[in-house]
Amino acid sequence: MKKLFFLFVLLFSLNFVTPILGQSSTSDNVEMADAFRKEGKIYVVVGTFVLILTGIIVYLVVLDRKLTKLEDEIEHQK
Repeated sequence: MKKLFFLFVLLFSLNFVTPILGQSSTSDNVEMADAFRKEGKIYVVVGTFVLILTGIIVYLVVLDRKLTKLEDEIEHQK
């Protein structure tokens, strides 16, 4: 569980560092992002991303709990 917490903190902190490192000196406009923003579809993209990320995190938590339970059973049998 500590590893999962560390991974979550690392990913969360990278969320704030990445935009700072990814800034370029020239002002590049991304036309697709501007079009999505104008039409309000950017919220669908962000929502889908958040939904997928949440699903992955929930899956990892459930998997970690199952593995911990199996490890405890193996140690108890010895």
